[in-house]
Amino acid sequence: MFRHDPPSPDWFTADDSVLSVALVFPMQGSAGIFGPTCELCAQLAAEEVNRAGGVLGRELRLLPVDGGGAPREVADHVKALVDLGVVQGVTGWHISSVRQALAPRIAHRVPYVYTALYEGGEHTAGVFLTSETPRDQLRPAMGLLAHERGVRRWFVVGNDYVWPRRTARAAHAYARDSGGSVQGEVYLPLGTHDFDAVLRRIERSDADAVIMLLVGSDAVRFNRAFAAAGLDARCLRLSTLMDENMLMASGPTATVDLYSTAGFFASLANQDTLDFHGQYAGRFGVEAPALGSLGESCYEGVLLLAALIGRARTLDMSAIGAAAETVSYEGPRGLLHLRGSHVRQRIYLARADGVDFDVVAQLDLHESRP
Repeated sequence: MFRHDPPSPDWFTADDSVLSVALVFPMQGSAGIFGPTCELCAQLAAEEVNRAGGVLGRELRLLPVDGGGAPREVADHVKALVDLGVVQGVTGWHISSVRQALAPRIAHRVPYVYTALYEGGEHTAGVFLTSETPRDQLRPAMGLLAHERGVRRWFVVGNDYVWPRRTARAAHAYARDSGGSVQGEVYLPLGTHDFDAVLRRIERSDADAVIMLLVGSDAVRFNRAFAAAGLDARCLRLSTLMDENMLMASGPTATVDLYSTAGFFASLANQDTLDFHGQYAGRFGVEAPALGSLGESCYEGVLLLAALIGRARTLDMSAIGAAAETVSYEGPRGLLHLRGSHVRQRIYLARADGVDFDVVAQLDLHESRP
């Protein structure tokens, strides 16, 4: 159960040498499986920022907040931190329901950098997004799989909240673009364990592919059930939320013909990724939680937040917003720029190879806004 704990007394101490940021990431629930990586990647970025002089000459300090609770409770907690002046910014990975509860309450007061892939369409002033959207992530992946694998009949399985539902709505149009259709869709509560009825519906639909819009451990359990039912022999899977931690938890026998699309994979053989591996392992050791796109996004979030404030040279939200379109930063995903409050980035398609990913293509970016 989510605990609305008050901040530590240390955080009430006025200290002009520190700039405090709420790092909102899941410590529980379905998404808790990659929470530890989120925290470590954000910590790595904060240490990097501080070695370079901090933000506005101040030490950047992260205050972890559990983003895995009920959206209203998470929003209440973070708003209280802002009200008290405990934090001067917010970033992190959390589901869209949390973002929707939180953004209207804090985004006009402090910069809010959201790092989770999401359904698109977020344009609240003061919200900045490092994340992938269906237009640049799912659409080209579906088109490529339709062309290369002959997929025509899709089936959507998602958790029951805004991101899966809106992404599925877009998937209908993307399927038609490539001469196919969505044969069915099912939405399940977060924390679902029993997938028998869903698997029977997929089998009856005669689908070629399943679009997985499941979070964390829900996706892990679905992968295992899907393979146990033998559906992996006749039906590929495509997920826009599947990182290395989820892949390892699924196990090598449950990942046959499983594809993922994201802006970062730990197996990318480029210098930015190799450098990041070295930094992460050097700081936290080889036994640290596996790197993946979801945790790495929190590294991006800290870098973007520091770049936004540094570019504006103030914490004033009007000045930050005015300077945002000129902001860029460099990290594991390369040199990135903001456009329309969204980071523009390369997107990749990878296929599972046991419990690792083999990146098979860089997907074409579309120039229109999310």
